[in-house]
Amino acid sequence: MLEAFQNIFRIPELKRRVLFTLGMLAVYRVGCHIPTPGIDSIALSHFFKQAQGTLLGLFDMFSGGALERMSVFALGIMPYISSSIIFQLLTVVVPAIEKLSKEGEAGRKKITQYTRYGTILLSIVQGSGIAIGLESMRGPAGELVVPTPGWSFRLMTIITLTAGTAFIMWLGEQMTERGIGNGISLIIFAGIVVRIPSAIANTGKLINSGNLSLFALIFVLVLMAAVIAAIVFVERGQRRLPIHYAKRVTGLKTFSPQTSHLPLKVNMAGVIPPIFASSIIMFPATVANFINIPAVQQFAKMLAPGNWLYNVFYVAFIVFFCYFYTAVTFNPADVAENIKKHGGYIPGIRPGKETSEYMDSILTRLTFAGAIYISLVCVLPSLLVGGFRLNLPFYFGGTSLLIAVGVGMDTVAQIESHLITRNYEGFLKGVRIRGRR
Repeated sequence: MLEAFQNIFRIPELKRRVLFTLGMLAVYRVGCHIPTPGIDSIALSHFFKQAQGTLLGLFDMFSGGALERMSVFALGIMPYISSSIIFQLLTVVVPAIEKLSKEGEAGRKKITQYTRYGTILLSIVQGSGIAIGLESMRGPAGELVVPTPGWSFRLMTIITLTAGTAFIMWLGEQMTERGIGNGISLIIFAGIVVRIPSAIANTGKLINSGNLSLFALIFVLVLMAAVIAAIVFVERGQRRLPIHYAKRVTGLKTFSPQTSHLPLKVNMAGVIPPIFASSIIMFPATVANFINIPAVQQFAKMLAPGNWLYNVFYVAFIVFFCYFYTAVTFNPADVAENIKKHGGYIPGIRPGKETSEYMDSILTRLTFAGAIYISLVCVLPSLLVGGFRLNLPFYFGGTSLLIAVGVGMDTVAQIESHLITRNYEGFLKGVRIRGRR
């Protein structure tokens, strides 16, 4: 492992990409500690201690603690993700946007630009709700979270939070283009793993004080290990479709018959479904938490993690986005046509339409299995922890583990591909990160 890390710095391009990514993540973490003007941070921290385990606690986990501090990055990357969801849905519904998506790089750039505009609009809406809600919030002693409320504070907060989200969006795009891995996913990953040291420290305090038993801690650690093992096992699972290529002549070259395979992952959508599902649930519920209306706040409580309504909506959105994102990223008709053009075929299946229908049926079953797997990973740990009534000092759910492990595996796979391309060993000597049959 140590030799693999040393190999990273022997490749100038890979070294530059890794250092650039780390530098951008450092900038993001610094921004998470720059406070929004006009807020009593002590009174706000007391309020968030009471919100531990609620949807606000989940949102704060995704923002890396920026919401609890009400920093300039308090909204996090969720408005950008929500905007991406909207435009991906519009791609299927609106013919003009669908046409843009098929225009190649130019069309994708236009959709990306529209997504940025949507991010700014959603940030303004969320920032307005948070600014109004902050004015009505009070600390445990009755002190105002916003000492000088009014339109000057609201406008300042909206501008600050919107600018913070726009900057995070830019950071993510720069990391994707000039760094290693997916920038948006790495920002969410950083927000999750940065809470680990404080969670360990708080757990130690609870054990010393007797508020958390050693048995409960062992149970949580075993559960975490089991969830991580399940994630690694399923994420590498593949259904490999055999592809046979007949003998063909191209110009003066003769190609002999070949046999290959088309790998179809069990979880084609990756970590996108839980991220999208969390974003959709968080958007209305976060605004509702800051609005001092009993009916609205009651609805927000019903959407708290562990509540049956939250789990129902969460699982439904995960299943939907598993199928939707897989359909967007993998088109069986196009793949079947490409195989046919190159003289390939699946044994026992006619090329063309029948091949497309065959792949579609397999992909449907695989996506269903992947959706069930993601739903169990995201919901089951929180149900078990809630059922045993464990007093944990942090939000524990499979969602954070799925995102952290999934993003980590994808990033390591990208680094390893750079190393192997240049004849270096990967992270594990003699082992390749590849799909499992």
